[in-house]
Amino acid sequence: MSLLSPVWLWLLLPALGIGVVYVVMFLRRSRYAVRFTNLDLLDKVVPRRSGWRRHVPAALFGLMLVSLIVGFARPTAEVQVPRERATIMVAFDVSASMRATDVAPDRFSAAQQAARRFVQGLPPRFNLGLVAFSGSASIAVPPTTDRQAVLTAIGRLTTGSGTAIGEAVFSSLDAIRSLDAEAGDAPPPAHVVLLSDGSSTTGRPVDAAVQAATSRGVPVTTIAYGTPTGVVDLNGESVPVPVDGPALRDVAEATGGGFHEAASGDELRAVYDTIGTSVGYRLERQEIWMWFVGFAMICAVLAAGTSMLWFSRMI
Repeated sequence: MSLLSPVWLWLLLPALGIGVVYVVMFLRRSRYAVRFTNLDLLDKVVPRRSGWRRHVPAALFGLMLVSLIVGFARPTAEVQVPRERATIMVAFDVSASMRATDVAPDRFSAAQQAARRFVQGLPPRFNLGLVAFSGSASIAVPPTTDRQAVLTAIGRLTTGSGTAIGEAVFSSLDAIRSLDAEAGDAPPPAHVVLLSDGSSTTGRPVDAAVQAATSRGVPVTTIAYGTPTGVVDLNGESVPVPVDGPALRDVAEATGGGFHEAASGDELRAVYDTIGTSVGYRLERQEIWMWFVGFAMICAVLAAGTSMLWFSRMI
């Protein structure tokens, strides 16, 4: 436990002084009682009361003071806070072929719009991350509940050359395993949503990525953008870039995911409807002054109650 305002602890000195005064006054009263020599008469005029009871209200009052002072010092402690671990990774194809206009306004823009709708409709309890891939793959946003961070990253995506679907899946799996300290031994329930227009042309084989995703129990839902007649302008030359739907379907079926063509937000909702959920914990430092104040209030009520019950007076 640590204190945010330890200067308040100086008030413990006056509280200690009150305790010292109480003890001194009690000892003084004891000496005066001894001077009364007629013990038979003293026994009749002084009511019988248990010796320890007279000190209970004072002790409770002292505990109240100490608890209030510690509460004012704003104590903090590390507490376990539940954290939702279910994770979805969006793997976004930013290869040059995504600039083809066979899907209005173009494959890239259509995929961005669908990704934004997906992010905005995702329940807040899920962690969401973004992987961008062309000739290689990189984690643009690690899994987070900050939806704005993912939306901003989607808006900043730019296209490159090559299509490394295998790398995209491996990077997504790596991001999932880095969610928290427990993810290595106890991976969170997860799903990968891969938005692309074709087959892999570079990087690690797709079959290896599929095997890795299957062994970890992570389905990969694929979204195909484009038509068989798609073309893209590269350096003034029209280059055919037909969509490879069968390849993307194979990835989805092999991993237990779904396959869609130019998916809408409604189709994508099936992704988070099928994902499981689990709760992990993270350590977070929180103020616990309310526990001390609450304890002080209990002591105050008990002090007043015992004093009225046993002595027919307040403290």
